[in-house]
Amino acid sequence: MKSLHIITPVKDNIAFTLQTVEAILSSQLEVPHTYTVYNDNSTAENTRLLEDTAREMDFQLVNLSELTSHPSPNYLFVLQREQQLCLREDAGLLIVESDVTVRPDTLQGLWQGAQEHADAGIVASVTVDEEGKINYPYLYARKWKTGCHETRRHCSFCCSLLTPELLRRVDFGQLDASKNWFDVTISHRSVEKGLRNYVYTQFPVLHRPHGSRPWKQLKYKNPLKYYWLKLTKGLDKI
Repeated sequence: MKSLHIITPVKDNIAFTLQTVEAILSSQLEVPHTYTVYNDNSTAENTRLLEDTAREMDFQLVNLSELTSHPSPNYLFVLQREQQLCLREDAGLLIVESDVTVRPDTLQGLWQGAQEHADAGIVASVTVDEEGKINYPYLYARKWKTGCHETRRHCSFCCSLLTPELLRRVDFGQLDASKNWFDVTISHRSVEKGLRNYVYTQFPVLHRPHGSRPWKQLKYKNPLKYYWLKLTKGLDKI
């Protein structure tokens, strides 16, 4: 692995996104890398804000509306595009979602973790709330000690590094296009292809669950409405 492609998919989650971007750009990362924000059909106003911020803070912004007419979410399109780019450069794909804030040492720690495990498919950071307690989607890791843990359960793409070896073995072109999110599928494919997935608890990241998809807060506030939307509109297919 010669470098990293760091990406953040975004749709209108501007306040949290700006915190995500600032934290990534302030990271103590000592390896060659690029940083790209994928704007997935945000409103015209928010698109302008992202464009202004990209110029001011010097990161690459890709407006997906210029590349595909497919409606949001376009996570699959982004994954497929980045897979090809990373394979050309022997780069790892480090996904940091727009409701996540990394610590200064997070990205370098994940890079080093991937380098230390030749069999790694995914190397991920555990997520925590404002009080530092492990939260969704890593509730299964609440009793883990500080360190590196292999897991056969899925690694969330909240903050995960997909190694070049995973990108070579798992063809994103074969993923189910009817789904919206692919962390569960790719985590399982990684293991099926003979790789191992690791979660690091010493590099926690702040996660505001569903901050990038506010409608999902209905799952807690109005679960009947949430599951009705999920069923009738086909939202949030994992």
